[in-house]
Amino acid sequence: MPRTGSMDTPQSLLLITVDCLRATHIGFMGYQRPTTPFLDSLASQSLVLRDAIVAGSPTYYSFPAIMASRHPLALGRDVIGLAPDEATLSTSLSRAGYATAGFVAANPYVSGRFGYDSGFDTFRDFLQEDPQLDPVDPGNGRLRTRFNRRLLGLSRAAGSVGETLYHELYFRYCQWLYAPSGASFDGLRRFPAADVLVDCACDWLAGVAGKPFFLWLHFMDPHSPYYPGEEALRLLGAPPVAADRAMYLNSYWRRNELHAGRLKRHREEVITLYDAGIRWVDEQVSRLVGVLKEMRLWQDTVLAFTADHGEEFLEHGGRYHSPAKVTEELIRVPLLLHAGGGLKKSINIAFSFLDLAPTLLEAVGVQPPASFRGRSRWKEFHNGQHWDGTSVVECVSSCSNPLSIENRLGKRVVAVRERRYKLVLDFARSVDQLFDLENDPREMHPLPADQEKATRRRLLERARSHLLDSIDLRDPDARLRARIRDVQMQCSNRAAAAAQA
Repeated sequence: MPRTGSMDTPQSLLLITVDCLRATHIGFMGYQRPTTPFLDSLASQSLVLRDAIVAGSPTYYSFPAIMASRHPLALGRDVIGLAPDEATLSTSLSRAGYATAGFVAANPYVSGRFGYDSGFDTFRDFLQEDPQLDPVDPGNGRLRTRFNRRLLGLSRAAGSVGETLYHELYFRYCQWLYAPSGASFDGLRRFPAADVLVDCACDWLAGVAGKPFFLWLHFMDPHSPYYPGEEALRLLGAPPVAADRAMYLNSYWRRNELHAGRLKRHREEVITLYDAGIRWVDEQVSRLVGVLKEMRLWQDTVLAFTADHGEEFLEHGGRYHSPAKVTEELIRVPLLLHAGGGLKKSINIAFSFLDLAPTLLEAVGVQPPASFRGRSRWKEFHNGQHWDGTSVVECVSSCSNPLSIENRLGKRVVAVRERRYKLVLDFARSVDQLFDLENDPREMHPLPADQEKATRRRLLERARSHLLDSIDLRDPDARLRARIRDVQMQCSNRAAAAAQA
């Protein structure tokens, strides 16, 4: 097996995950806009998995596979995150003597609250420093007064024209009422930008010389609301956008009363803001790699660059990343592995994220724990071997607020994804759909029930096997620990609320 770096030096691991980063908006995946010039240059010296499929979407259904190599609902639908003492990428490397650090850009679903700090010597999620996680977004309909609700009722009585007129006037009124004076991108941004995380990473790296390290960075720059900053727009080559214009676009994009036809009016402007967030991530990854080179650490570092899920821009009538969907724009993400230039190839086999953590551990010479459900593909990468490229994706369709345990208990959506065919089972709607991605890559025309019967049967059997395994192979101790943590958090939250009352 070829080594990835210097002959006698342990390999370090740099894992970069980006929230909401869809594969089709990356240069080395074929996107024409210059969102990732640095990563594009790195791709020519790296392994690129062109068909990487997450194990669930959104974030809270994706990361159990990334960190612990297990399906997101393996401990039960009511369990979110990692179980206390669950074996993970970070705990495995910590036990192997690695210095470990994680910097997460204020995403509560991958915070210490859900076990993602386990195994890290240094972990910073930026949540305590920025409690204003959900700032007022004018026009989102949550601030209606009793008088306004009365007007809405009267407008509905006047028919669709009256209701449409009311919503438009109300949106414009909120824009005027809540528009801050002197708005700036930095003031509007909901999450710390990529440069903040890279600053923290560089400071931490300065103290780990002579020891292999595991560094995880989770960037939120492409996540809504989209406030990329003026420099990011300039680097993208996009026209300048004023902060108040960006605020208007984000507010408009959130309007639930508008149909897709009206939302399309500003779709391209919104995508420009999204793309600029990606461009800023690329710029900061370039800066971080430059620091690693200056420290003479880069040649002995394995880099994995990927995302937890994608983002929808009306392709199937929706926005953002609904847990009710497992469409390609949400489950197919970029995955680049750089290992000292030893692997230079592009692979088109469907790659399940269940296999990511064991693959990364083997890449740095650490044995994966027995509890991992996936398997390493490192040897296949080196030897050019093929494998069964079948991925299972799952989520709970109604779970839009996983902080509420009751909200986690809806019915599943399961997808079984091969390179060409994809079966989607929506248990809430009692619907199964088979797509031929080769001839219908946009998933607009499910195959009739009398076509590809053998394929449908094969994928149904794979889905059945997965659902049975999720019960038969469940770790009851890990589930119990996770449920106890939830109860403790509920008690703590109630006590805090009572103290403030």
